Amino acid sequence: MINQNNHDEIDNRTDRIRVALVDDQAMFRAGIRMLVTSQSDLEFVGEASNGAEAVSAAARWRADVILMDIRMPMLDGIDATRQILTEADSRDARPRVIVLTTFDLDEAATRAIAAGASGFLLKDAEPEFLLAAIRTVHAGNAVIAASATMQLFEQFVPPATHVEPAAFRELTAREKEIFLLASRGLSNAEIAATEFLSEATVKTHISRILAKLSLRDRVQLVVFAFEHGLTG
Repeated sequence: MINQNNHDEIDNRTDRIRVALVDDQAMFRAGIRMLVTSQSDLEFVGEASNGAEAVSAAARWRADVILMDIRMPMLDGIDATRQILTEADSRDARPRVIVLTTFDLDEAATRAIAAGASGFLLKDAEPEFLLAAIRTVHAGNAVIAASATMQLFEQFVPPATHVEPAAFRELTAREKEIFLLASRGLSNAEIAATEFLSEATVKTHISRILAKLSLRDRVQLVVFAFEHGLTG
């Protein structure tokens, strides 16, 4: 089942965050739809009941944020996330994906993050927390701390073989130092204290590192580090 709102109306509301939902439970979709449409800064642009429908509809939705259930028939949320992000026209056009899970420590959620999701939420999260998460990922941040991401990967993903990517070799010595600290989950303030830098300088370095490595956020930086054995 795919539902799509009137795009002419949506196009006239470019200031709104465009949100889509993928979940196989009709009642859950109805509740989320009502919650999102109740917010003046959000626009509900479509829904699907499984990953295959989501992949086929993603280009039409042009969503900024997709709420994606992990366990669904036909195509699960992990593969759907990977396909949607891969098939997006450009890096800037890729939606942010928040995966939804019923388990706090979930191996599937870890794999979804590795596939490109910007984090995960429990399906029983408070409505205010869900709305805050949508706004957070739209602003370019993740909804799970980098330190928590590292803990998830250490628990569920086998250690990676050290293979230094070509893009990583393009980082300066200082950027590599900051990358290593960020990959361990340190905050900007903690990195600044360790490296005797200002937080603004650290933020600038992090932005450059993400750009050079074509990463979306700090969570993806942790994933990149873990998958390439660059965690130190």
